Amino acid sequence: MRRFAHIARLSILPGALLLLAACGQKESSAPSADAAAPVAAGEVNLYTTREPGLIQPLLDAFTAQTGTKVNTVFVRDGLLERVRAEGERSPADVLMTVDTGNLLDLVDGGQTQPIDSQVLADAIPSHLRGADGQWFALSLRDRILYADKDLDLTGFTYEELADPKWKDKVCIRSGQHPYNTSLIAALIAHDGVEKTEAWLRGVKANLARKAAGGDRDVARDILAGICDIGIANAYYVGRMKNAEEGSEQRQWGDAIKVIRPTFAVENGGTHVNISGAAVAKHAPNRDNAVKLLEYLVSDEAQSLYAKANYEYPVKAGVELDPVVASFGEMTVDALPLTEIAKHRKQASELVDRVGFDN
Repeated sequence: MRRFAHIARLSILPGALLLLAACGQKESSAPSADAAAPVAAGEVNLYTTREPGLIQPLLDAFTAQTGTKVNTVFVRDGLLERVRAEGERSPADVLMTVDTGNLLDLVDGGQTQPIDSQVLADAIPSHLRGADGQWFALSLRDRILYADKDLDLTGFTYEELADPKWKDKVCIRSGQHPYNTSLIAALIAHDGVEKTEAWLRGVKANLARKAAGGDRDVARDILAGICDIGIANAYYVGRMKNAEEGSEQRQWGDAIKVIRPTFAVENGGTHVNISGAAVAKHAPNRDNAVKLLEYLVSDEAQSLYAKANYEYPVKAGVELDPVVASFGEMTVDALPLTEIAKHRKQASELVDRVGFDN
């Protein structure tokens, strides 16, 4: 039995989690695809596009509970191309991404396999997993409204961002960022291309500054008085409001309040993106891959997602971080993620057509 060789496994203490989350990391080395794929009963090989520091506490807990070693390979870009090139000799067991579209690209590219697990089916709502068991959401990242803490504002729809009353008062990162193309794709799925283009032009007209920077920059610029509102991910607020007292990030977090927008359609909910995973097509340790996925939707792991990463668990009834809990109940938009993903290319084309980032 040949062992999985030369994979640099990052060992991160949970206390360093927040420091590493914002840092870029180099890809871990992996065994050559020319070598025979490893088969080891006590191992599982994870290829992931998310920073290892964010998931290491969960992987450590899985190993402590099961005795199964997790070998982690961080692949910043080109995950589909990599596993496709490795082919049948790929050592990858689990493929993990931080975007619905990237996960579905792996499925559509024929690099995953179906899993029939009652544990996963019971824990994950049907619209957050593939109907054929090819992919599974593990945590949610809701796209929310950051608003000046002194604004008298309750309830909000994504469509309201284009209302002229917010002219010169909106901040947002690049429209081409996957967080925003996903939101725009959801609007296309709900309202069609024409209405979404008009909405995007309206949002552009309301921008207080060029669409750029990151999500936390929205909070920073609200504190600075550059804008009053902006769209960003909820989990960043957990990081900012839990940052050290007096730090810049804490000041940014304390300057804003959070509102969960919904789509202005019947039964519209809050838009979410996901972190998710699939079992690789040629997984040499398939059983351990399934065990890892099942562990990641356990109460223990979902609580770690919620309290360490400030993400929203996919499993109902899991206790949230107090900051995230303070945002109130979240009603996830029921639009299937597969339907949103169909419109990603159109969304990207719209961003360019209206010159949103110019």
